[in-house]
Amino acid sequence: MVIASRRKFSIDEYHKLVDLGFFTENDRIELIRGEIIDMAPKRTPHSVCNSLVFGELYRLLYNLANVRGQEPIILPLNSEPEPDVVIAKKKADNYLSAHPTVEDIILVIEISDSTLQYDRETKLSLYAEVGINNYWIFNLVDNRLEVYSQPFADPQGKSDYRTKNIFLPNEKIVVPSFDKMTLELASVFPKSEI
Repeated sequence: MVIASRRKFSIDEYHKLVDLGFFTENDRIELIRGEIIDMAPKRTPHSVCNSLVFGELYRLLYNLANVRGQEPIILPLNSEPEPDVVIAKKKADNYLSAHPTVEDIILVIEISDSTLQYDRETKLSLYAEVGINNYWIFNLVDNRLEVYSQPFADPQGKSDYRTKNIFLPNEKIVVPSFDKMTLELASVFPKSEI
């Protein structure tokens, strides 16, 4: 009797598949806990919010940090996600030698509409488990920013964040590790023209 099983990949195996041409530049995939995951297509509000968040953070943190948009990060647990925005510590080579790792990452941001449940469950537990200190979800379903901090694991080994705060689109938020830098949320949440 043959039992079907999933094939998990290491980061090195994943990179070899890319090098061998199994995926094209147009394939929207990421490696999460050893599984190759198809990323959801982006709707217009997602793209607009993503562009605005990236642009504002890049403007605020120019020369203070590396602000990366939809680029890979390397995490334990055989994961190479591509968050919508990452703020990483400033590095002279701009991460040419390697993608940012947990030690480099200041903040991970996901823009969520159709992916809200996935970002709140799968991505949140992954980021908490590996020790990402600050995780933001721009929740476009409920039109608010969810701010998670202080990762922990409970006695059963489930990873989560101790703190969850909600910010509304008319508020502003201090960027982690940059106490003098505030992001005006009204400038990044998509506004529909009526």
